[in-house]
Amino acid sequence: MFNFKADIQKKVLRTLIIDDEAHVRESLNDMLKLHCPNAKVVGQAEGVRSGLKAIQTHHPNLVLLDIKMKDGTGFDLLEQIENIDFKIIFITAFDQYAIKAFKFSALDYLLKPVESIDLKEAIDKADKISQKEVNTQLNTLANNLQTDDQSKKKIILKTFDNIHLVKVRDIVYAESDGRYSTIYLESGENVIVSNTLKHYHEMLGDFGFYRVHKSYLINLEHIHRFEKAEGGYVILEGDAKVPVASRKREELLELFEKLTS
Repeated sequence: MFNFKADIQKKVLRTLIIDDEAHVRESLNDMLKLHCPNAKVVGQAEGVRSGLKAIQTHHPNLVLLDIKMKDGTGFDLLEQIENIDFKIIFITAFDQYAIKAFKFSALDYLLKPVESIDLKEAIDKADKISQKEVNTQLNTLANNLQTDDQSKKKIILKTFDNIHLVKVRDIVYAESDGRYSTIYLESGENVIVSNTLKHYHEMLGDFGFYRVHKSYLINLEHIHRFEKAEGGYVILEGDAKVPVASRKREELLELFEKLTS
């Protein structure tokens, strides 16, 4: 019988591993024992049905959850739980679509084969975030996976103090400041996040965003005009003036002509 009270007092993450590959479960179990003393494995399961039963039995506060299993997906399992009261780290083989969805929702995921350093980092993050934040991330993930309408896609922007849920179409542009980026929204608000511009370029490149300069990423939908003076600028929503790198001007002009034709 597990001592729930003792685990709470020690701030132990009661961890459940759900994966349909036995060797993956055992590997994760061994890595947790060696590298993550704050994560105590309370059970394992191999699929949706057994995973649901294990959650009801062991009451974990962290679940390492495989995406594709023999009797369904990790998402199928989560849909059957009315009140998710545990943290989640997804485990997946390389799947570009799923990975992009995780990045948009700021949820942690680990690629197979899982490396111990990545597992430890994910466990440390899970130990620090609130359940409310997790549920916001899960809702964002569900929204983005269920809709093909680009205008309804949402992204989570995390700052030191807050978590912002933003529609992708409402982002006007992003500006880089080294390891930080400032995201400028249509509302006039701006959000400073501790991610590089490259991070957002990789995420938003398929959503009509274009990197006009090493320090600027713009949403093409918010371009008002292109000014050739002073080396070249784009004027965006709210009269924001963004410089265009010389090597980008011709390509941007072609894109602009397509947008206005």
